[in-house]
Amino acid sequence: MKKMLPDGIWPTMITPFTDDGRIDYASLERLVDWYISQGVDGLFAVCQSSEMFNLTLEEKVGLASATVAAAAGRVPVICSGHTSDLLADQADELCAMAETGVEAVVLITNLLAGKEDAGDEEFLRSLQFLTSALPSDMPLGFYECPYPYKRLISDAALQYSADSGRFTFLKDTSCDSGLMKRRLQLLSGSGFKLYNANSATLSRSLADGGSGYSGVMANFHPSLYKELVVRQLADPGSGDALQNLLGPLSAIEDSWYPLSAKHHLQSLGVIESAYTRKLGTAELGENHLRILDQMRNLLSDYSRTML
Repeated sequence: MKKMLPDGIWPTMITPFTDDGRIDYASLERLVDWYISQGVDGLFAVCQSSEMFNLTLEEKVGLASATVAAAAGRVPVICSGHTSDLLADQADELCAMAETGVEAVVLITNLLAGKEDAGDEEFLRSLQFLTSALPSDMPLGFYECPYPYKRLISDAALQYSADSGRFTFLKDTSCDSGLMKRRLQLLSGSGFKLYNANSATLSRSLADGGSGYSGVMANFHPSLYKELVVRQLADPGSGDALQNLLGPLSAIEDSWYPLSAKHHLQSLGVIESAYTRKLGTAELGENHLRILDQMRNLLSDYSRTML
């Protein structure tokens, strides 16, 4: 029987770097402590937000291991980390990640089908190959990563995965309430949980049976996402005012991410540097920095007056 992951908030973790581009493990420890202090229920490490496509395998293994050590059993940690083109190399990467102490390893849907127009047959062949390579007692997940292209898992492939009994986590990036409702009906009773990555549709997905949120905005204000999930799961509709605030604010995720999140966390004293391998030496302009300041001020005012 696979281990059940908790409902709630699962940040897609950023990777702190030093100014010269090395992983900053001291900042990583503070970052893990900050997430946990904000009430998150689990951590999704070595994902796209972590800049995994810009990390070596050694760095990915080190990052996952250090995150598990920093969490120290306070919350579960899951990870992805397979980024190679060849399936055999992906299997090696996933097996290495499975040995880091994480609770589950997460498969990137687009890497199981090399071309955008590939059908379910190729996807399922790749899935069978990778799952057979991984330890049979390692819980698995899916992430519909938008890079290099977004591949939404089909109903048939999702049903196959649910029936296998090995899957426990789906990071849904469809941004489609109707599709999520259908998926939740399909997954009902299987122990295969759906975590919405989209802020605007979060309340609706929770009302339809979703298990929580796993998106980039949990790098900015996870405590408010936690509050929304707690309210909506306890009493649907009770978090509507907060949903109406968090949905529009999530538009910032389309602007210079993950650099914006790193500037935000740097301003809070959580990480030392805003360096990102993904964007090179890019810097945020005054406009973006002011937006981040104004977002913090707005949410601080909301917390004082509404919570």
